[in-house]
Amino acid sequence: MRIRLHGTPAETAAVLAAIAQMLHIRHVSRPYPDRRSPMFQRIYIDATAREDTRP
Repeated sequence: MRIRLHGTPAETAAVLAAIAQMLHIRHVSRPYPDRRSPMFQRIYIDATAREDTRP
C-alpha cells in the first residue's frame, strides 16, 4: 500500500516510527515541501503488512 504523511517534519517522523511498528516499510520518499505552507512537508511510504501481524 502507499501512504502519504503530511505534517511538520517532527510529526511525520513520529508517525513514520509508529507505522514501522505495525507495517513493513519498503520505501520512504524524500520530503516534499507543502505547496501552501513551508512549515509542512509530505512524505510517501510504500508498505506491506508484517508477517507476524497477519491473521
